[in-house]
Amino acid sequence: MIMKPTAMAEESVLHARPGRMTAAAGPTLLGISLKLYFSHRETMDWCRQVAQLAREHPAVQRGSVSLFVLPSFPSLALASKVFADSPVQLGAQDLHWEDRGPYTGEVSGLSLREVGCTYVEIGHAERRQLFEESDEIVRAKTVAGLRNGLTPVICVGEIQRGSAESAAEACLAQLASALVGSEERARSARFVVAYEPVWAIGAEEPASTEHILGVCQRVREWLAERGYGEGRVIYGGSAGPGLLTELGGGVNGLFLGRFAHRIEALADVIDEATQAMV
Repeated sequence: MIMKPTAMAEESVLHARPGRMTAAAGPTLLGISLKLYFSHRETMDWCRQVAQLAREHPAVQRGSVSLFVLPSFPSLALASKVFADSPVQLGAQDLHWEDRGPYTGEVSGLSLREVGCTYVEIGHAERRQLFEESDEIVRAKTVAGLRNGLTPVICVGEIQRGSAESAAEACLAQLASALVGSEERARSARFVVAYEPVWAIGAEEPASTEHILGVCQRVREWLAERGYGEGRVIYGGSAGPGLLTELGGGVNGLFLGRFAHRIEALADVIDEATQAMV
């Protein structure tokens, strides 16, 4: 069942201030989504390698780099056991907006929490495009994630390539919509904003450094102005090795896709994050 969008009050967005705003102090956050690229067996092999990498890497062990992984639904329960003795946190790629009910094929935030998830991805561009998820559905899923003690990874991003200013306007409209009804809870809870320009997803190269920094600065200003102190901003969209160095302190981390499906590439990004803190 697809919910139809309803009218909502529009919230104005801030204009960028002069200067560059540095991301808030804290661990560099690296998230990895497996989408539907791996079978269950391949997923578990990959998770075991990530768990071993996390147990051995000093930056992950001391908490200066934080990892979360989003496998497909069938692998979550077993992945939770694999990551149990490692610093890696587990998340899901989606959830339903209700905790119980006649919703065949859906998975609730309640169940995700019970199998060991701490993160949940919400509103990815592929969910919007392929499954017709509206702003209202994204909002309801954000409420469900927060209600169940999960950390929502709220995906925002413009569809077409344009200026950083126009991209920021689109992202802030999506973010404001997603948080309607959750403002008070979100001010005291953790959530992540994943900036992923739709046109950069699956592309050979990410958006330009200047573009990413311009949009992420606007998002961080918006969060700070409204008291969302626990909100963190990461970049996705063909993100891979080398990008974190270019972005410097302008983001809280990266949302990695296919580049992190190779353990060696993930290790390189962790090393890069470690060097960036020195």
